[in-house]
Amino acid sequence: MRRLSASPRSFQAISAIALGAGLALAVAGPATARPHATAAKAPPPAPVASPAAMKLHASLLTLDTHLDTPASLVIPGWSIMDRHDVKADFTQVDVPRMKAGHLDGGFWAIYTPQGPLTPAATRAARDSAMMRGIAIREMVAAHPAAFGLADKAADAAKIAASGRIVVFESIENAWPLGDDVTLLDTFYKMGVRISGFAHFRNNQFADSATDKEQWGGLSPAGRALLAEMNRLGIVPDLSHSSDKALDDAFALSKAPIILTHSGCKAVFDHPRNIDDAHLRQLAALGGVIQINTIYVKADAPNPDRMAAMRDLMAKYPETRTLSPAERATYLAERRAVEASHPAVDPATFDNFLANLLHALKVAGVDHVGIGADWDGGGGVVGMEDVVSLPKITEALLKAGYTREDVAKIWSGNVLRVLAAAEAEAAREAATPAS
Repeated sequence: MRRLSASPRSFQAISAIALGAGLALAVAGPATARPHATAAKAPPPAPVASPAAMKLHASLLTLDTHLDTPASLVIPGWSIMDRHDVKADFTQVDVPRMKAGHLDGGFWAIYTPQGPLTPAATRAARDSAMMRGIAIREMVAAHPAAFGLADKAADAAKIAASGRIVVFESIENAWPLGDDVTLLDTFYKMGVRISGFAHFRNNQFADSATDKEQWGGLSPAGRALLAEMNRLGIVPDLSHSSDKALDDAFALSKAPIILTHSGCKAVFDHPRNIDDAHLRQLAALGGVIQINTIYVKADAPNPDRMAAMRDLMAKYPETRTLSPAERATYLAERRAVEASHPAVDPATFDNFLANLLHALKVAGVDHVGIGADWDGGGGVVGMEDVVSLPKITEALLKAGYTREDVAKIWSGNVLRVLAAAEAEAAREAATPAS
């Protein structure tokens, strides 16, 4: 996750967006005056999928494993219950759009951008992560008819069947835990069922895929954190972590591993993506890769856009909470950047689909899912927000996958992995301490 929706994101991620990989949103520039006195009525939106595909998609339990939407919850005046426009405020998920795209929910991320590993900064990160988790629970409490907090894998289908949106929580960056891995128990009680280790930079637990090697994989603290995940029934997430950290997790974890929002190196050779050998090992150990929409193709050089985005980030850092007036100014400036420095050769739905189909070919249908990184930089041309999700189902059907296959991809696989984590936790709880 990176952030350019609720607040500007980290520069490592903005690089991808600035060059057109992740923020391929068809963002409108300033309105142009029209010669007509009255505007013509806008035509109805074109269907995103065929009626048959839409019907099948609506019948499935659909979960995304990396929703960065909790960042939107703290925007003054922004409501998850209102329909927003990705072209206007760059957000991609809200209740009306989830209903339109038949997204039943997923894992709502507690994201913390990596900062300095000082006691003061780490305490501040802990507090920020706690507040983000509380914001997610407050969303559920404020709208009990719309959301249901999930505790176990089996809860997801029950919540969706009741007409509510499924809310699991996840941790993207474990830095806020500091030097106390038992703090993870507090987050577990808050609803966290997936946890990552690092983000764009190394931390006390692991090497990042996008930083210089420090630990050679998981640190001693990271190994202890992995053991705590297994004890609690939290699925270890190695997205953003280095290949060597993934190797350590393969060797040490007693439960399957997940990559909540990753891609395939064979399609696009980026450090955030994984190679086919790791994909096969992930599958052999019962894990799952959830395909994202960011690192799906090579960037087209666009230094002017990159510099403009960098300047925007410096002016509106992601750690800063904007007042309504400041946010309006930020959005206007962001739209101006999009208009003056449009993405060159941005990623498209076909690029995303190429990653998804490759992962299915290599890992198999039991080990692939969807984690698009909505509201964290995700989205491609042709799939700008969650309204377009039925296109994935239709594309999978056209590629020859069955309804049962598609059901696994949309939720069956991740829920199987979560159930395996729960079983491991129960086994450890029943095993007498030596």
